[in-house]
Amino acid sequence: MVSARRAFTLTEVMLVVAITSVVFAIASPILLQANRQFIMNRTRIELQQEARSIMYVITRNLRQAQANTITVNRASASQPFYSKITFTKEQGTVMTFQQEGVFLYNVIGARKVKMSGNLKYLAFTFPRSDDMGIISVSITLEKNIFEGRKKALHMASEKVRVMN
Repeated sequence: MVSARRAFTLTEVMLVVAITSVVFAIASPILLQANRQFIMNRTRIELQQEARSIMYVITRNLRQAQANTITVNRASASQPFYSKITFTKEQGTVMTFQQEGVFLYNVIGARKVKMSGNLKYLAFTFPRSDDMGIISVSITLEKNIFEGRKKALHMASEKVRVMN
């Protein structure tokens, strides 16, 4: 009795390899694009959360400032204009928010706290020249994502009213 041996022919193996190659050639760009989209969305969400928390802290403290103590300038000549604000709160605490390169710092007395490492632009301005108790705050955060690309988010809080 001769036993029948089961095996694949060369044609069948080549056909499987060809089909697998086509599937990978089509699927890899789709998977790469999906991964990039996921990274982009995750970065956007992270920047939004960071920007919201920064704006919350800045506006909460600005509302407690004494209007006659507010000064807007810059930390150094290499920084953008209007990128530093200093004021005294009701309790007598001196606070400063300032940009130093890509970092945002909150200086409370002698203590310096880093709030962000993704800062692109920070500006404190007075939207009305006749009322120094209203301050506009603008921030832009930027983060590297992939292949030299960056994701940026701009957030502005118009007309923060100083309550004191």
